[in-house]
Amino acid sequence: MNFYENMFSPHYQLNEQIARQVFEALPEGSPLMVIMDRESNTWPSESQAFVELGIGQEYLDKLRSKIDDGQEPVIARYNNNMIACSSITTDKSNAGYIAIICPEDEPEKAMANIDLIEIILSQINLIARLIEKNTLLYELQMRHQPGSMGYLETEAAYN
Repeated sequence: MNFYENMFSPHYQLNEQIARQVFEALPEGSPLMVIMDRESNTWPSESQAFVELGIGQEYLDKLRSKIDDGQEPVIARYNNNMIACSSITTDKSNAGYIAIICPEDEPEKAMANIDLIEIILSQINLIARLIEKNTLLYELQMRHQPGSMGYLETEAAYN
């Protein structure tokens, strides 16, 4: 898949919208979040912090593979960081993955908060579904808008 095909794919655009909505609402000092698509594109909430962690593509691929095999959420450690990772699914697609990275967290502390982490991961899926439904509604409205190609084709079909 070339750059332009990737950039204009529905999953890429959905992940881009999810990243904008979620990251904009994150408070200062919150854990790092990373959205990943199936083509290995990543959207970190803090790019510099993500680069400094040094998490390689091979490690991210391993996490995604575990999720695809049905293990969800995946709880892992990378150096001194706890990572909770889950898929992003909507009614129409499996758009990608979300990872919450808690730097230098104790594994016991992370496991004590696993319910809260799972709630956050579920909320990301809810946001994805709402964005997808909003996009579909917008497309439907545009098709029936006077002056649009979809509207003209529909009117021609009735005449």
